Amino acid sequence: MQVYFDNASTTPLLPEVKEAMIAVIDQHYGNPSSIHKKGREAKIIVEDARRIIAQGLKASTGEIFFTSGATEANNMSILCSIRDHSVRHIISSNIEHHCILHTLDYVRENGLAKVTIIDVLSDGSLDYEKLKSTLSESEVKTMICFMHVNNEIGVINDINKLSLIAEEHKALFLCDTAQSIGKLPIDLSTTRVSFVCGVAHKFFGPKGVGFIYVNNDNMIKPLIHGGSQERGMRSGTENIYGIAGMAKAYQLAMDNMADRKTKIEEVKSYFQARIQAELDDIIINGGEPALYNILSVSFPSTDKSDMMMMNLDIAGIAASAGSACSSGVENESHVLQAIGHDPKRKTVRFSFSHLNTKEEVDYVIEQLKKITPTKNDG
Repeated sequence: MQVYFDNASTTPLLPEVKEAMIAVIDQHYGNPSSIHKKGREAKIIVEDARRIIAQGLKASTGEIFFTSGATEANNMSILCSIRDHSVRHIISSNIEHHCILHTLDYVRENGLAKVTIIDVLSDGSLDYEKLKSTLSESEVKTMICFMHVNNEIGVINDINKLSLIAEEHKALFLCDTAQSIGKLPIDLSTTRVSFVCGVAHKFFGPKGVGFIYVNNDNMIKPLIHGGSQERGMRSGTENIYGIAGMAKAYQLAMDNMADRKTKIEEVKSYFQARIQAELDDIIINGGEPALYNILSVSFPSTDKSDMMMMNLDIAGIAASAGSACSSGVENESHVLQAIGHDPKRKTVRFSFSHLNTKEEVDYVIEQLKKITPTKNDG
């Protein structure tokens, strides 16, 4: 049996998305910058996709720009804000995605701006009071960078609260929504955010395509120079196949969000109830609120725990030791370190989708019983 419980890493391409992309590949091969019919057809596809993304976020189409993914978009937000908005202080947390933390390392090492990293609380939640006091002490133009949902433990940040804090201190606010787009509602007409970054492959779209939302009041100049694509914001011929696939996947995610959530919650709750009832010494990493599709499980150290990921893989089960965005080598993640996880224990991130079933959970539980202590072992 093959079980895919690694949907926070990436999701499979839905058949409807694949069909939409193939139709574009077969029929619309023109360059969106060309003025002939084929070019105009391609341009319509790009602009229709922009409208779909904008409507879902309750933003204007003029605030949406397509990128290669969230990593590019996050780099763009930070580096261009330093250059174009005179940001001289950036505040973030110690459990952000590496595309934020490594960019901030670059900023610090090159003296581009002061960087303050705030430690999260033991459950992975943000220390809002620490953030407020740090902002109050900042005497220069400041940006705050916080993800909506943590990719390893699923903890949800209150972006409404963060937006109000940023507005009170006249700070820019960058929010990485890679894990939440298509799973949680985001209303940018009521929640003021300077930059929002998203990526298609987290909601059953293709890899290699994403977007950046740039608030009209915080417009930036391009990071990548060349032609005048994306209204001069992001040069390079548009990936129209990927953009079309992302738009189709996003529309499906928005239309089916409630139904998918119900299905995922049933599977996740069933999985969590079984592992806690039948397996010994189980700890769930992270606090509440948490995204309904991510479950970070800490297992006790045993003579088999070091080989847990390999054994799961051999059994046909796809899961992650933490984030799957780094080197593929198993090490204690910076997120687990930040919340005080015992490095002797073994953590596995199981992440679910509406395509998963309780039968798959049953199979995974039986495989886990072979490699970790059960309640009946004693």
